[in-house]
Amino acid sequence: MKNTITGLAAAHMITDIYMPVLPAILPILIAQNGYSYLAAGLLVTAYNVTSSFTQPVIGWLSDKRGLTISVSVSLFISAVFVALMGIAKDYYLIMAFAVLAALGHACFHPTALSIVSRLCTRENRGKITSYFVVGGNLGYAIGPVLAGMLVWGLGLPGLLFLVIPAMVMVFVLRILLPGGIAAAKEAHAVPVETPAEVLSRWPFVILMVASILRAWAIFAALTFLPTYLVSQGYTFVIASLIMTLMLLCGVAGQVAGGRISDRFGRKEFMVFALAGAIPFFCLFMLMSGLPAVIALLGFGFCLWATFAVAVAMGHELLPQNIGLASGLMLGLTIGFGGLGVAVNGLIADHYSLGTALGTIPIVIVVAIILMALLPYPWKSLQRHLNG
Repeated sequence: MKNTITGLAAAHMITDIYMPVLPAILPILIAQNGYSYLAAGLLVTAYNVTSSFTQPVIGWLSDKRGLTISVSVSLFISAVFVALMGIAKDYYLIMAFAVLAALGHACFHPTALSIVSRLCTRENRGKITSYFVVGGNLGYAIGPVLAGMLVWGLGLPGLLFLVIPAMVMVFVLRILLPGGIAAAKEAHAVPVETPAEVLSRWPFVILMVASILRAWAIFAALTFLPTYLVSQGYTFVIASLIMTLMLLCGVAGQVAGGRISDRFGRKEFMVFALAGAIPFFCLFMLMSGLPAVIALLGFGFCLWATFAVAVAMGHELLPQNIGLASGLMLGLTIGFGGLGVAVNGLIADHYSLGTALGTIPIVIVVAIILMALLPYPWKSLQRHLNG
């Protein structure tokens, strides 16, 4: 089982390398091809909408129709079409490549994550899910740097070399999973256990809404914090470094969060981690210098720590529809959460950037309330009451 999880986490890392490449090369596409900001933005929108809103469909087809798409094939599709953007000249061809790359990305997550879920038990689901999710986080961080280096050295055609990591990963998967994904799944599969108190699908809906709000807070922070840091006197390079450190703290938070949720309870962890993010963020907004940076790192640790745990809860709430749950938690919640950033943009335009950022704790508070009300068992609390 260890090889299977390692292989899938590594494949997730490589797959998510390709997701941020298009936003990273937009300035060059605008400069070289003369695209308007609207036209350039539509390329990213096409990718994000396709990826986010087709994942639940693919997950549903996997659950209900037995649709299986090789993880290696999905990964390779993303790599090829992102790489081809480097030599495409026609705007509509680049748009088509963006959509096809997003479809490959969308096919990967429900398939891979449903396999991960079936390799878990209730005692280790948080830990193992966090390993898989963190692989994607690392890939997302590597993508812009790798693409930037290739384009800086070779121009846009340098993106063709992005096919190489995918090719290597295909061979690595054959080594780590010699019998293939299906064989690994069959050899280690464990029935998904459902919390005894969960009686309907409404708990999953509540979890989804809370996750959308959390994603909104995350994307609002990622979108506007760099500009806010620069406005506070930090250089662009230092601001970028601070954001990178915050994301790395988020990765550490996810690994820690998975283990903590296994031991003390997922609902408890979600409520306390989300609540912990608020004072850290408020301290960041009120302070300056090193204390403010440390507070921001604490905010990143707490808020990002809840992501993998929420996915694990989703699998437990929809045990018969793991593919659908995976597509909704990794696709739809992120897509809708990203749309919420537009609200922060409007607030920033009409009031100030500080005011727009100041709404982030409000969004998190609503998510906390929903998590506290979620019909999902308290583990530590029940243990204390029964003891």
